[in-house]
Amino acid sequence: MEQELISLICIVGISFLCPLLSALIPNKLIPETVFLLLAGMLLGPHVLGAIVPGDAIGLLSDLGLAFLFLLAGYELEPSKMTGAQGRHGLATWGITFAIAIFIMFARAGFQIADMTHLAIAICLTTTAYGTIVPILEERKLTNSRIGDAVIAYGVWGELGPVVVIALLLSSRAVWATGAILVAFAGIAVLSALIPNRLKSFDGRWDRFVKDNSDSNAQMTVRGVLVLLVGLVCISAVFGLDIVLGAFAAGFALRAIMPDGDSATERKLQGISYGFLVPLFFVVSGTKIDPAAIGTDPLLLILFVVALLLVRAVPIYASLSLCRESKDMDPRMKATIALYCTTALPLIVAVTSVATSAGAMTQDMASVLVAAGGITVFLMPLLASAALHTIDAEMGRAVREVTQRPTHVIPILKEHIHLEREKSAQRQHVLMKKDDEDA
Repeated sequence: MEQELISLICIVGISFLCPLLSALIPNKLIPETVFLLLAGMLLGPHVLGAIVPGDAIGLLSDLGLAFLFLLAGYELEPSKMTGAQGRHGLATWGITFAIAIFIMFARAGFQIADMTHLAIAICLTTTAYGTIVPILEERKLTNSRIGDAVIAYGVWGELGPVVVIALLLSSRAVWATGAILVAFAGIAVLSALIPNRLKSFDGRWDRFVKDNSDSNAQMTVRGVLVLLVGLVCISAVFGLDIVLGAFAAGFALRAIMPDGDSATERKLQGISYGFLVPLFFVVSGTKIDPAAIGTDPLLLILFVVALLLVRAVPIYASLSLCRESKDMDPRMKATIALYCTTALPLIVAVTSVATSAGAMTQDMASVLVAAGGITVFLMPLLASAALHTIDAEMGRAVREVTQRPTHVIPILKEHIHLEREKSAQRQHVLMKKDDEDA
């Protein structure tokens, strides 16, 4: 208990300091998540040993992961999944999975029953949808063409791997897992239908919940917790990943509150982003072993490069073919593809399943988790750079610096100022187009 409390005070202290560190970086180029991961790695058992996650911290970390996906599922509009871009997103994820399997198949001795290579293939197709949504909100890209496209492609990069984990990384037969998934889907649907039926059947129940939503009873928050923990528990009992239960809870919550509830949303965000989600990222950082990365740094680099090839390139190609997005500027397409290549939470889930089954060494898991952590920093940074790059002007800037190397700073200042003006113009055009579409 003493060690758990020491670990907990370190985690909450890190959670308090990391937003301050992130705010010190101009334009928040380094997301807070990166600092949480780094702090977890440095204070974790592989380096300083101040944080040693036990069963209690592990359970809180799982709840943090669950809340991350609950809010992601709640924010998702079904129309964005089933629309033209959503269908392209699903097809593109299928293509990325096929490419990843082919790459693993090219390795000697790979078979579909080889859980190590299969787990790596799944990791290559993931999108950290729950992680990039807050980043999009910080950069005011939600409800824009870029934000909608990231959601349409990113959500399938979250759901697809979850289903594949259940089907292919399970010790059960595929048909048995399929039947369990159908049964779980039925339970998830009932979890949304029953509260809605209660509201329409008996108005007294609805009034009671609303009257006690801001009292000590906090009925709406307690109801959400019953929904979330219930579906997560059922998914665990069924032998499914808890991410699936959390995502289903988010969908169910949106069905129960189709018009939203700002008060409840603020409370849930306070619980999740105030405590549980930062704790999850810090604990994820403790799983990274710098020594393991140091022994095989090439694997780390290869995995990040493979993510770009397997995930980003097909998404860029799909955006160029989709009727709704083919008119986008190449920079916008690159921005969307890079955001959708951000990966971490599911890499943690996949490597945990593989290491528990004895199919993956802890050293390899550390490298893959570290690579996922790098994408949380690198991909949003590259996406921002892609969106704000001056195509012709950047080439001119390079030529001017070459011709006048002693005037580097004035030249850069001039072009940065010019880029800011062009960025503001592009943002104005995007907002105008969004208003016209609305």
